[in-house]
Amino acid sequence: MALAVTLTAGIFAEQQNRKLHQQSVRAEVNEQLGLVRARLEGNINANLQLARGLVAVISARPDIDQAQFAAIARQMVGSHSQIRNLAAAPDLVVELMYPVEGNERAIGLDYREHREQRGDVLRAVRTGEIVLAGPVDLVQGGRAFIGRFPVFTGPEGEGRTVWGLLSAVIDVDELFEDSGVLAGDLPIDIAIASVDPFGRGSSVFMGSAATFADAPVVATIALPSVTWQVAAVPRGGWPAGPSNTWQVRMAVVLAGLLLVVPMFLAGRLYDERRSHVAELRRRKEQLQRLSHRLELALDTSKIGVWELNLDNGALTWDDRMKELYGIAADEDAASYEVWSTALHPDDRAKAEAEFDSAIASNGAYRSEFRVVLKDGTTRWIRAIGAVHTNIDSHRYIMGVNWDFSSDVELRKHLLAAKESAEQRTVLLEDARSKMEHNALHDSLTGLPNRRYMDEWLSGRGAGCELALFHIDLDRFKQINDTLGHAAGDEVLRHAASVLQENAQPGDFVARIGGDEFVVAVLGSTDENRLADLAGRIIEQMRRPLPFEETHCRCGVSIGIAIADKGTWDEEVARRLLVDADIALYRAKRNGRDRFEFFSDELRADIVRTKRLSDAVLSGLENGEFLPFFQPQFDAKTLDLVGVEALARWEHPTDGLLAPAAFLSIAEELNVAKLIDRTILEQALFQRTRWLAAGIEIPKLSVNVSASRLRDSDLAESLSGLPIQPGSVSFELLESIFLDESDDSIVRNAEHLRSLGVDIEIDDFGTGYASISSLIHLQPARLKIDRGLVMPMVASDRERQLVAAIIEIGHSLGIEAVAEGVETLEHAALLKSLGCDALQGFALARPMRSAQLIEFIRQESWRRAA
Repeated sequence: MALAVTLTAGIFAEQQNRKLHQQSVRAEVNEQLGLVRARLEGNINANLQLARGLVAVISARPDIDQAQFAAIARQMVGSHSQIRNLAAAPDLVVELMYPVEGNERAIGLDYREHREQRGDVLRAVRTGEIVLAGPVDLVQGGRAFIGRFPVFTGPEGEGRTVWGLLSAVIDVDELFEDSGVLAGDLPIDIAIASVDPFGRGSSVFMGSAATFADAPVVATIALPSVTWQVAAVPRGGWPAGPSNTWQVRMAVVLAGLLLVVPMFLAGRLYDERRSHVAELRRRKEQLQRLSHRLELALDTSKIGVWELNLDNGALTWDDRMKELYGIAADEDAASYEVWSTALHPDDRAKAEAEFDSAIASNGAYRSEFRVVLKDGTTRWIRAIGAVHTNIDSHRYIMGVNWDFSSDVELRKHLLAAKESAEQRTVLLEDARSKMEHNALHDSLTGLPNRRYMDEWLSGRGAGCELALFHIDLDRFKQINDTLGHAAGDEVLRHAASVLQENAQPGDFVARIGGDEFVVAVLGSTDENRLADLAGRIIEQMRRPLPFEETHCRCGVSIGIAIADKGTWDEEVARRLLVDADIALYRAKRNGRDRFEFFSDELRADIVRTKRLSDAVLSGLENGEFLPFFQPQFDAKTLDLVGVEALARWEHPTDGLLAPAAFLSIAEELNVAKLIDRTILEQALFQRTRWLAAGIEIPKLSVNVSASRLRDSDLAESLSGLPIQPGSVSFELLESIFLDESDDSIVRNAEHLRSLGVDIEIDDFGTGYASISSLIHLQPARLKIDRGLVMPMVASDRERQLVAAIIEIGHSLGIEAVAEGVETLEHAALLKSLGCDALQGFALARPMRSAQLIEFIRQESWRRAA
């Protein structure tokens, strides 16, 4: 308490000392600020009074000229004024200036056009009062305060008129210098802010804005149309505290020590006595708690405590020991024989031997044994103890017993569980082995699968001789579709059997896909030997396989790749698989039911095909496919009856390419229908151009690929195109329209007829069309293949065949168009046979749309004919 009183008194004394010091400093600052404020306000008002005198002169002499203005201004301003210049502006345009030198740029200034000064000027004229603004940037350079004095002529009242404005420019730096604001020995820092008359805050134009935030002494200067606030703080900031702070503090500390030290020493002695008494009490309570906790632990754990006097044989048991051995609490158990008699006959000898050994060695005692209670119950007892000698030199052995029968039972259960777990582990291991086998083998054929094959290939070492057969079943899909999957499964098992029979020991046979197999042949990679093996496999797979009441026939195509004898790694294995797949692809393209060896030439061909495929896709994206148009002419009159749109590829490097260069690749990429659609859309667009040019072509024929005709979205894609009924025909290959079993082709053909799109049969005479097929499809025209037309001039047989086609078509109401008309002799002969239309180089070659327009306008074919 004495310390608290001392501290409180010290704090109060220091606060009072600090407060008096602050009041003294602020009084000094206020005194200095008052002097600066008085000089500043006096200088500003003096300058304004000089300007007011000049305003009075101008009001009396409104026609004053520059010389008179300069003379009067010079006398009034003198050398003690801070006025930098005076400018008179009749009708608010500066015409009179003193001094002129250095202010030429301001002469001619129209205040009404000057955005920064216009507001203050108009306010001065409107209110008739002085408006002091600034500091502002001057047109002639520099910064100053500007006093705007409105000048009026005539008597006071309604007769008074506005002459203009007098501006007194007060130099900012001179004003502050003469007023002592910028004095180097000034002991205060000053900041000046202009207070907005409309209550929109203030802006600091001299000094630092931080001065206003540092609890400054503030004075106000009231000027015409504006109020300034001048803030001041000691230079370097307010002092942190009075200079005698530490003297005051030391005095307080000395007074406190005289009071606190004696009281502290007395309290220290009293506290030590109390702590000693509390420690004795704490240790007594701790001993009681430990004793209670021990008793509670022994009761809860059912642990019995015993002690045997080795000198006189007296045995002491507590109640828990008696409870463990089934002895009543009031029954005597003070002899060794009580314990020995309770031991299980099978454990007695061992238990007594361990007890005697502990006594003889004067060491620790540990034992486990069974006891038999009076009711015949058996318990497992665990005993521990130790021999010791008390302060009277008497030897004792003391220990504890507890029942661990539950641990024995648990041990039995755990042992049984362990045996069961080991049995389950064996079963799981068997299941894992089966799962691993299933993961690496095909469930249908029992052969290794693709994963197993990859692991097997990866494990081959460098320098091994290895050939890889990639085998694919031909016509397997037809067997599945016609005879069912059971037949397909039987074919797969048969193929696996054939491959295994022909493989040598050490070879690897695997099924890697639906109907794909791989045979890895180790040892000699002689091509003749490998060819014999492939031939045997193909020959055996050709044999019919009995299935139920029919026979399955399924061939194979084989691609063979031989590994180099250099390094071997996963990349080499992967490349070998790719090479075998490429060879298989070539075997299928060459007619199936055969084998092909991989070679560098085959790789180069695949690379060329890949490049061409990429170029086709790129060409589609870049719009490189366009239609060329070959005219068709009436055989009798040579009138233009139609044009055929032929696809051309304007290759960026290879030039113009015909369909033979890209159509097969487009079919493999499944983009032939996209090319068809592109050609159709461009041909229809060009037809609109022909009509706009006054050229009407009766019929536009466009080729349609098989993939396009099977497209389920064909009808929807045509619905948005400008197709006029009867103006467009689709040319179908003879091999396409004969496939009447394809529902999509039949459905699309019917939809084309409903849209008014005629159907033409292209390359007629090269397929196997029947009369019934023509009746079913009802085409508008048959296009006789050039292979029949070209030799007809020299071959009677070909001529008769063409005549028969024309006659059959006419009998069914179908027009005949001859392709490949290369000479005028062909044209004359076809006309005599009754052919309806001609198409060929003899009359016109395929050409671009612009060339076709010019060709039709000039009727060039008539001159050629």
